[in-house]
Amino acid sequence: MDISQVISKIKDYHKGEVSGQKITDENTRDKILYGNENQACTGIVTTVFASIDVIQKAHELGANLIIVHEALFWNHGDHQEWLMKSQNETYLAKKKLLDDYQIVVWRNHDYVHSGIPLDDGSYADGIFYGFAKEMGWVQYPQDSNESLMTFQIPEVSAEDLAYELISKMHLEGARIIGDTKTKVRKVQIPFHILGDAKELITEMDKTDIDALLAMELVDFSISEYVRDSSMLNRNKVIITVGHFNMEEPGMKYMSSYIPQAIECDLPCHFIQSGDTYHYVKG
Repeated sequence: MDISQVISKIKDYHKGEVSGQKITDENTRDKILYGNENQACTGIVTTVFASIDVIQKAHELGANLIIVHEALFWNHGDHQEWLMKSQNETYLAKKKLLDDYQIVVWRNHDYVHSGIPLDDGSYADGIFYGFAKEMGWVQYPQDSNESLMTFQIPEVSAEDLAYELISKMHLEGARIIGDTKTKVRKVQIPFHILGDAKELITEMDKTDIDALLAMELVDFSISEYVRDSSMLNRNKVIITVGHFNMEEPGMKYMSSYIPQAIECDLPCHFIQSGDTYHYVKG
């Protein structure tokens, strides 16, 4: 089966619709980021980011298709002209590695977020369903399967929840804002926090959300609010392990349903791209 056929079948497996709008080649970021799709597929690797280590491991496994969730060349849209123009040495080395191994990199972002089919005929966001499966939280959602952003879990301290994230997702560490002993019951995964967070601050203030599992954070807005709330003995914390780490369980889960999606027994593996940070404690 050619790589182009594999990709087409995986697209068809997903709901392929966001907010009532069908995903098309013209409106999606899910593109071939590198390589020749018109070659026979020898194996598939799923990961959140095709780092140098992931590319090397994919080659060792005999796979020539890497399915990523995020960009390959460090910019939205994976534009390469600026890198070629400046003769960026890391870019040229990564490009050569992909060329030498004849590896194709395809981004699956919009399709997997649009929904994967469940046994009851409904669809769930494939990334956050994979996260819920990894954490054992599939039975705890407080919103629809198509969102899966809020969970009511058995009570646990913020510190123990952080350790659980580290253990189940094979990470080096986590960061906590607020009192580490805070009792957590209701957890929410917010969308990107890159600055202004007025709506999220209001929601936390007016509801029983105990913890945010933030994919990325800045030191102002929501971080300041949670610090002050904690100092006033209010039950609010933020736990963060990083954007890629939060979404990687969804890419791990993808490797389990790809054989069904493509109706073929091509080898399919998950390779964790792992922590962005190394944690050093003083």
